[in-house]
Amino acid sequence: MIRVLILGTGGMAKTHAEAYAEMANVAVVAGVDTDPANLAAFQQDHNIPHGFSSVSDALAWGAFDAVSNVTPDAVHHRTTIPLLAAGKHILCEKPLATNQQDAEQMAQAAQTAGVVNMVNLTYRNIPALMHAADMVASGAIGDVRHFEASYLQSWLTQDAWGDWRTEDQWLWRLSSAHGSLGVLGDVGVHILDYASFAAGSDAAEVSCRLQTFPKAPGDQIGPYQLDANDSMTMHLALQNGAIGVIHASRFASGHLNDLRLRLFGTKGGLDISFAGGESRLRACLDDNLGKGLWTDLRTPPVKTNFTRFIDAIRSGSTVQPDFARGAALQRVLDLSVASDTDSFCNQVV
Repeated sequence: MIRVLILGTGGMAKTHAEAYAEMANVAVVAGVDTDPANLAAFQQDHNIPHGFSSVSDALAWGAFDAVSNVTPDAVHHRTTIPLLAAGKHILCEKPLATNQQDAEQMAQAAQTAGVVNMVNLTYRNIPALMHAADMVASGAIGDVRHFEASYLQSWLTQDAWGDWRTEDQWLWRLSSAHGSLGVLGDVGVHILDYASFAAGSDAAEVSCRLQTFPKAPGDQIGPYQLDANDSMTMHLALQNGAIGVIHASRFASGHLNDLRLRLFGTKGGLDISFAGGESRLRACLDDNLGKGLWTDLRTPPVKTNFTRFIDAIRSGSTVQPDFARGAALQRVLDLSVASDTDSFCNQVV
């Protein structure tokens, strides 16, 4: 039996608890949250026997093997380090940290501890993406030369997911003081991983523009200063020589939660999309190149990050995306912020 502790009991924690509940010989044995009401409700909803108000209290008890860290971004570093020191396996929500230094410290601590460590980049669960990455690695589209990727959400223009003006689960994502890196850290990290993973190469150079739009009088709602970026556009060069563009926004009206990636190589192209909870992979290869004909490809099912995390614990193996991958992505995010700060625009009119 693998005993799991869930750290942080907000909205995403429900997904973690339900995933583990479906697995044989896995039990969620405890939760941790500084809010006693949230913790009690979470324990009741998921039949979790133990609850703690701090990581230190949970470690003093110690009767768990692995942790899902579902705390806000700014808390990942300080909660994960003591758990690694105690030899606990960890699946951490993305982004791994809020700056490169903290992310690299977490990656080094995980390596030193010799535990299974994983970043929950959830779109590694998409069959179309994983099959596309395998095709690129096998040389099916030749050398990747160009790509374009997007992650589009519209929750700042509609209330399909709730009212962002009144609900803390959305407002904190708009405030840097509450640990948010804005759309760059929230979904930008996903599409950055999505694109570079499928293209089979890490980033080499980045240039980024970030934009925060006015959303409320004085850009303030209650304790939340609405200063985190809402949209981003990024130009990325990869180590394999490919270049491309990535953009993400919370103002993409008409797109609830849609990802798209197009990869163009010397022998063909791939088009990976995810919308409405479904993924699709299309290709233009071989004889179809001259006709510009794109066809749908069948994609085999893949294991979820949660399943692969538990499998790695059982087998004593490593698993991707690990903390080192999370740190590499965080470096790009930090450089993106620096690029935006240092950038200038020539006025056209």
